[in-house]
Amino acid sequence: MSISTDTQHTHPVKFDNLNWVASDPLLRDQEQSHRLHEPDHRINTIDPITGRDIDNVIGHPSIVDGNLTIYFESEKSRRTYQETPIDHPYSGSTGKPSEDMDRGG
Repeated sequence: MSISTDTQHTHPVKFDNLNWVASDPLLRDQEQSHRLHEPDHRINTIDPITGRDIDNVIGHPSIVDGNLTIYFESEKSRRTYQETPIDHPYSGSTGKPSEDMDRGG
């Protein structure tokens, strides 16, 4: 005697019996927020000159530029950062960069 059950067509969860509450989006959720990935203020705790992460920023020099605060390990690295030209060629370059070189900006 063979007893078999058809398990391919039975659902382990009966979705028709569940009580789905709040399945319609709220009015505020009709459109994705434009500020989702735009923080009010950003803080950078990695010194851009030395590349080291600053664990405790209290007492370290910083620069506030709009909605960005950059912390530095020392006053020397802060000055170096401020004295770096915005669009400067590589200082170790032996000649003029080629015209087709993409330097960004």
